[in-house]
Amino acid sequence: MRTVEVLLDEATDFAVREAWRRLADAGLPSQARLRSPTNSPHLTLAACPELTAPIRWELAEVAAALPLPVRFTGVIRFERPTSVLAWALQLDAALDDLHRRAWDAVASDSPSETLNPLHDPEHWSPHVTLGRSRRSGAFADRRIPELLPTPPLSVRLTTLRSYDTETGTLEVLKPRP
Repeated sequence: MRTVEVLLDEATDFAVREAWRRLADAGLPSQARLRSPTNSPHLTLAACPELTAPIRWELAEVAAALPLPVRFTGVIRFERPTSVLAWALQLDAALDDLHRRAWDAVASDSPSETLNPLHDPEHWSPHVTLGRSRRSGAFADRRIPELLPTPPLSVRLTTLRSYDTETGTLEVLKPRP
């Protein structure tokens, strides 16, 4: 599977890593515990089985829209198959357009049954994950609001990338020259 993700500006990356560290120091599930060199704060836009030439062509247009200013709105929790703690992003018109274009790119040349329905624009909730656990209710701890730093107000989405879950490699997706 290949993800389509957007990286954050340097200051925001640092702030997210600080939140990861605080969660880990408190003994809570944290992305800081993932030791892969590819682990970095990001916003996932979509995922597909492979980045075909038509998908790559369209994603180059998505990459051309970066950098994009966005805003965090606060902490959000999800109970999906896993428990997730994240900082939510405001879904304004520009972020909605960026996401829809990425979704349309992967959907244009991927079997629909291979696409994650949570990335579908009708169901997508933009967020940057702080911690994840297979244990239901892992983030019910009342200390969480006091543990986390305040998310930055001004954020820039800077770089489009793809992560290959089979090989563990990253690829920066660039605009066409």
